[in-house]
Amino acid sequence: MDMQKGFIILGIVFIVIGVLWKFIGKLPGDIVVKKENVSFYFPIVTCMLISGILSLVFYIISRFK
Repeated sequence: MDMQKGFIILGIVFIVIGVLWKFIGKLPGDIVVKKENVSFYFPIVTCMLISGILSLVFYIISRFK
């Protein structure tokens, strides 16, 4: 697979992740701390999910080389 097709596939993956993130929002397990003037959001479960999906996508892409 050439570089252009790889970038197109990567772009499509990012678009799909962005759309899914819009619908899913915060997942259970994401850390949210709200105080008086400060709020902190650490999406640990969301990051793990995205990492797993991207690992699977890159594995599939590497199998077709």
